Amino acid sequence: MSTFCVELKKVVDDTYDVEIGYGLQDRLLEDLADGLMGKLRKCALITDSTVQKLYAETILEKLKAAGYKAEMFVFPAGEKSKTREVKAQLEDAMLAKEFRRDCFILAVGGGVVTDLVGFLAGTYGRGVPFINYATTLLAAADASVGGKTAVDTPLATNLIGLFNQPRKVYLDIETWKTLPERQIRSGLAETIKHACLADREFFDYLDRHMEEILALEPAACDHIAEANCRIKYEVVMKDERESGLREVLNLGHTVGRAIETVSDYQLLHGEAVSIGLVAEVDLALSMGLMTQAERDSVVALLKKAGLPVEIPEYIDREALVKKLYTDKKVRDGRLRFVLQDGIGNIREYEPGVYAFPIEEAVAREIILNIS
Repeated sequence: MSTFCVELKKVVDDTYDVEIGYGLQDRLLEDLADGLMGKLRKCALITDSTVQKLYAETILEKLKAAGYKAEMFVFPAGEKSKTREVKAQLEDAMLAKEFRRDCFILAVGGGVVTDLVGFLAGTYGRGVPFINYATTLLAAADASVGGKTAVDTPLATNLIGLFNQPRKVYLDIETWKTLPERQIRSGLAETIKHACLADREFFDYLDRHMEEILALEPAACDHIAEANCRIKYEVVMKDERESGLREVLNLGHTVGRAIETVSDYQLLHGEAVSIGLVAEVDLALSMGLMTQAERDSVVALLKKAGLPVEIPEYIDREALVKKLYTDKKVRDGRLRFVLQDGIGNIREYEPGVYAFPIEEAVAREIILNIS
C-alpha cells in the first residue's frame, strides 16, 4: 500500500471593486474596454423579465456596439424563479448558443438575479467570471456584495449554492427610481439590519432621515449605499465563508427566511426579514440583551420604513416553527439565533460563535406572541 500526497496549496486574490453612482452603464463599458474581463469578448447577459426592458436591452446594445458577442438570457421575475430548474434552463440556453469557458457573465437585476447568476457562473464550465450590475436597493444592500450565491428549494431557501466573488459590482442608484415603493421599503429591511448589528450612529441616521430616503434624495441614497457596503465588507473581509463572524449578517433571517417560504413568497424578502427582526428583538429582550426602549426603537424604525412588524393572519404559525429547522444555522437539530446586544452590536455566544442555541418552546412562544 502507498500514499501519494497531492499538494495543491494556493493563494487566491478575490479583490474587487464596488462602484456606487448614477447611470453606470457607460462606466461598465469603459471598464470592459480597460481590461476588466481581460481578452474575453463573449458575454452572456442574464436578467429577469422586469429588468429586461428597463435596463438590460440598453446594456446589451451597448455591448454589441462595442464589439462584444453578447446574448441576453431572460427568466421570469420573482423569488420563485431562484431554483435549480431555472438555473439548468439558463445553462442549456447558453450551451445552445455555444457559450463555453471563453465567456463572462453579466448579471443585471436585483437579488434574485445576482444570487442565481453568481451560482451559475461558479459552475458553468467549472467556473467563468461574472459581473453584478445591481438595480434594486435590496441587491445594493445585500445580495450583490459578499459572494454568497444560491438557489432555493421547496424545503428551504439558499441551502444549495457556493461562495463566488464577482469581478466587479455596480450599484446604480439611478435604477432605484423605477422601483415600486414596496420594493424600496423591502430593500430598507437589510439596511436597518446592518445598522442594528454594527452601527448605532447609522441606526440614528436612518431614524432621522427616513423621509428623505423614501423620497430617494441623492445625498441620503449615497449615504445608505456606502454604509451598507462598509458594514458588510467589515464582516466579510474577516470571514468570507461564514465560519463564524459572518453569521451576524443572518440577523433576523432565522424567522425571516422561514416566514418568506411559508408565505409562498407572498411576502417580499425584506418584508419577511422585518418580521424576523421583530422576533429577534423580542427574543433578545426576553434574554436581557436589550432594554424595552431599545426593542421599541427597532420596531418603530421598521414601521417608519413602512415595513410589516406582525405575522400575517394567513401564516400557519406551527408550520412556521417547523420551518425554522431548515435554517442553515441549525446544529445537531437545535435552533440557533443571532441576537443583538443593544443596538449596533451583536452578542457573541462564545468565542467565534455568534448564534445562540434556543429551545423550540422559547422560539414558539416568541412567534405566537407576535401580534
